[in-house]
Amino acid sequence: MKSTLKLLFFILISVSSFSQETQQDSTKVEKLDEVLVKAVRVNATSPITHSNITKEKLAKRNLGQDIPILLNYLPSVVTTSDAGAGVGYTGIRVRGINAQSTNITINGIPYNDAESLGTFWVNLGDFTSSVESLQLQRGVGTSTNGSGAFGASINILTDVIAEKANAEISNSFGSYNTRKHTLKFSTGKLNKHFEIAGRLSQIKSDGYIDRATSDLKSYFLQASYIDENTLIKGLVFGGHEITYQAWNGIDAETLKTNRTFNSSGIYTDEEGNIQFYDNEVDNYKQDHYQLHFNERINNKWSTNLSLNYTFGRGYFEQYKEDQDFADYDFEAIEIGGETINTTDLIRRRWLDNNFYVINANANYKNNNIDLIFGASYSSYDGDHFGEVIWARYASDSQIRDRYYNGNGKKKDFSVFTKATYRVNNKISLYGDLQLRLVDYKTSGLSSDRINLKVDEAYNFFNPKAGITYKVNDNNNLYFSYARANREPNRSDFETNNNIKPEQLNDFELGWRHTTEKFNIIANTYFMLYNEQLALTGSIDDTGAPIRANNDESYRLGLEIETAFRISKKVVLQPNITISSNKNKETIASIDGQLVNLGKTNISFSPEFIAANAIVFQPNSNLQFSFLSKYVGEQFMGNTDSEVSKLESYFVNDFNVTYEIKTNAIFKSIIISGLVNNIFGKKYVSNGYYFTYDDTWSVLGETTTIEGAGYYPQATTNFLLGVTLKF
Repeated sequence: MKSTLKLLFFILISVSSFSQETQQDSTKVEKLDEVLVKAVRVNATSPITHSNITKEKLAKRNLGQDIPILLNYLPSVVTTSDAGAGVGYTGIRVRGINAQSTNITINGIPYNDAESLGTFWVNLGDFTSSVESLQLQRGVGTSTNGSGAFGASINILTDVIAEKANAEISNSFGSYNTRKHTLKFSTGKLNKHFEIAGRLSQIKSDGYIDRATSDLKSYFLQASYIDENTLIKGLVFGGHEITYQAWNGIDAETLKTNRTFNSSGIYTDEEGNIQFYDNEVDNYKQDHYQLHFNERINNKWSTNLSLNYTFGRGYFEQYKEDQDFADYDFEAIEIGGETINTTDLIRRRWLDNNFYVINANANYKNNNIDLIFGASYSSYDGDHFGEVIWARYASDSQIRDRYYNGNGKKKDFSVFTKATYRVNNKISLYGDLQLRLVDYKTSGLSSDRINLKVDEAYNFFNPKAGITYKVNDNNNLYFSYARANREPNRSDFETNNNIKPEQLNDFELGWRHTTEKFNIIANTYFMLYNEQLALTGSIDDTGAPIRANNDESYRLGLEIETAFRISKKVVLQPNITISSNKNKETIASIDGQLVNLGKTNISFSPEFIAANAIVFQPNSNLQFSFLSKYVGEQFMGNTDSEVSKLESYFVNDFNVTYEIKTNAIFKSIIISGLVNNIFGKKYVSNGYYFTYDDTWSVLGETTTIEGAGYYPQATTNFLLGVTLKF
């Protein structure tokens, strides 16, 4: 392994030595920290639709809520929280695409779970406090590492090296007994070359939903060496989350009468009383180890080598009543002449996985061309197993016996090259070619004790191309085309052994206008899918969405993002998305008959999304923000059933930050306040929809039964924080 890494890095360095510096280079020299995300990010004039978020912007509302919630006001974004208040399990959809189709990287390293393809921000509590910048790309984007993006890419760069020593203590408190405690420090540059920095955090919350508690502990530690041309950075970060399960949702009647009800953990005791098991929790630890080596050969050539190891392990625990012995490999027993073959029990379903990544790339840049090429390889090995830790009747079982045992292995290799070429002062061309090879194998039993044997290899070619035309100093136009392919995940195979990979052709046409007082980005997109793995509306027994192939579907939309400077103190920042999201043909089973419903709406895809921020800054130390979000009605299934409809909602937040400069112990004191849903709107941002055919025993008639579940979001709630900076 070591010899292979050395050889690969030697090749990248050697390639740079062949460069012929024939032109005077006047390009800006990039910071070495920024090279970490060079392969997955784009610049301001790229023909890729994107939004950039800085550390300073995130800090305004960083009071304990997760990253998806902090991105809620970006164009085409819809967010949700299982516990209702933005702490614990949270989710994000962009252009109607869920997290399983959103590519997430941290310093260029893939963060999506390799098997489920999901992103579990709960495993990295308070990670926002260690984010230097973030870029959200809508559409296919430039997902050169990891699984392909079908709705968005979120590329995160963690804290850069601090020039001077500093420290800060942050504490916040709020509704539902929510509190966040953060300690950060940096030594600054020692001997002009070395830095050590770190963070410890804890977030706790009782949640808006009953018993939806969260206890999130996390850490971040980095050691760096830097000189004029070299950056070596080692990072260790991770978290331990314990969250009471809140993924069951509630039905429509309960939503009206008791919207905070949580059925997780419910059981009936020996006296017939309703009880709730106190440890119906998700308990998971995840540790990440990253090593980055960036080398600037000269003003034109730079190289990057990154290594990653992620270790994840944990379980979710459940109290289950009247379970069949056969489902747990128990033998029937005789007690007092009675045969016992069912029991109440407590079970744990485990995930234990190891994930290795190596990224290597080289970048050549002069006045006319910015070329980057490289490779990424990852290897995942994950164990899935279940234990019964207690049973009223344990038969002949032994403690910690595994009633199912399975394994998944995934290898992912990609090579890419992408370039931006400036033809002249008006026109620049963009090209991106990626070849991605995926090998996925499973063995053993699933959690439903079904033999799951997958042995699939995928070869994906993903080309992208675009053009930017500079009309003048204030305006540019862009057009891009991107092709993406994406494999199914483990749950897809559990649902359907014949599941197919999905394909997307993404066309983007945009206009950017920038002046001192007014900015606008208008973008139209046409996303044409084949075999899209669309959400069916149903969920599995862990709350994960179930997907199925749609033959042909499309998304056609317009996004407008603007900023008006009304005065030196007031800025308006509205954005809207208008879209049509359609399955070209939907065939469904209704009353035992297959019915062609024709063109229908794609699930979880509202036709209208809008947001606005009114920012009032009377001076440099004080800022008020009034934030508004509207999400139009959407269907949770693909049949346009009224039962599956989520109503539209309009919510407003209020945020204030005030910084007090001091000359005493602290450099400054920052007071932050956030009131969410200030007008107390009762709304639902997520849910699920299901159907099943029921045959009447008397008449033999079949009827389709429909149902829906909902995840209510919190009414008016607040967070108040104080940060002491040293």
